[in-house]
Amino acid sequence: MISPQDLLHLYQTRSTCKQYNPDRQISADDFQVILESARLSPSSFGFEPWHFVVVQNPELRQLIGQHAWGAKDKIGECSHFVLILARQANTLHADSPYIMQMMEQVHGIAPEAAALRRERYREFCEQDFALTPENPRSFYDWACKQCYIALGNMLTTAAALNIDATAVEGFPLETLNRLLAEQGVFDSEVYKLAVMCAFGYRADAPRPKTRQSAQAVISWK
Repeated sequence: MISPQDLLHLYQTRSTCKQYNPDRQISADDFQVILESARLSPSSFGFEPWHFVVVQNPELRQLIGQHAWGAKDKIGECSHFVLILARQANTLHADSPYIMQMMEQVHGIAPEAAALRRERYREFCEQDFALTPENPRSFYDWACKQCYIALGNMLTTAAALNIDATAVEGFPLETLNRLLAEQGVFDSEVYKLAVMCAFGYRADAPRPKTRQSAQAVISWK
């Protein structure tokens, strides 16, 4: 078990990698741990509204680098590059086959209980968070929030393994979604890109960490 001091040190010293060493590759075992930290991440209702695509194909990496300004200096040099996809509204509304499949086949809920849970989920969507099929962006944004939980776990796991990482948001969303769907990377009726992440070993020296004070961002009432 990691000590509180070691855990805090991990967060104090982790920093975003700006430049990767192309000669160093992450071992298959270590990268599998990073992927498992994403797969095992928590999600609302346990519905796991994500998919993780590991992009190792050089041509596909080049395509992404040409259009994603946040990735162009990293995607050609990093060891591994991951697309984190968020599910679309048509797969997340209460009556979608995916939701029932998750409850009955993954969670192991009996059909009668699953039907009751579906209605509770419907109430959550419509009354609590205003998630409706008529506003598909609402479901996508909700799914993206959960994708970022998985992203955070991947970043922390990488740091614990002494692996560097870079979360990447710098890309034209609609353009890259269209191009990736055209390349058969994912079905655009099911997924949209949420965020991307590079993993590897840094070639640059880490920059000093800057954060606001605890007093500035934490309140007790």
